[in-house]
Amino acid sequence: MLTDKPPRKASCKDEFQRSDTTLTLSLPPELPVNTYAALLEAALREEDRRAIQSFCNKIAGCVAEVYEVEAPHIRVLGVRPLEESKGAIHETYGDYTFETSEIRLWMRTAILEKATSYGTLLSTLCHELCHHIDVVSMDMPNTFHTRGFYERAGLLYHHVRGTPRRTLVWDQQQNSTFRINWPATMRGGAVKTGL
Repeated sequence: MLTDKPPRKASCKDEFQRSDTTLTLSLPPELPVNTYAALLEAALREEDRRAIQSFCNKIAGCVAEVYEVEAPHIRVLGVRPLEESKGAIHETYGDYTFETSEIRLWMRTAILEKATSYGTLLSTLCHELCHHIDVVSMDMPNTFHTRGFYERAGLLYHHVRGTPRRTLVWDQQQNSTFRINWPATMRGGAVKTGL
């Protein structure tokens, strides 16, 4: 995962910095969110799109309730779209529409059209939920992909899944972005859920 480049526009720099340094977020109670996550995993094994969508919406409701905001509507779709740009092919795992507060998740891989892994689907859901919280609750309308954003999304993912969080290790790139160093992150071991 790669962060966005810091914006040049002065009005966006403050938001980018706040996002980059905000490493935590309020989390829903473990119950029922962990139960919904387990049911989501079972529904994905059965490839039951309606049940997957239902449990994603229940998880979103738990997160929204903590922030006292309206939950985004989650739609679960089939095969991921492919985009080709600059000689690279990119799959779309999920997206968030600002105007409608709708999250779309794709449950099947683009090439083989197989059901995605549970971890990938849940991670994508948590990522898109963090965009929603940035926009509707944290006064970050651009919802930049910063180190802080990825830390918040990871914290939410591990909390919902009920697994220990890992501290992300970042490598700075030449263009002022940062990339997660996955081998170093995985070697670093798990840490407690709270930051």
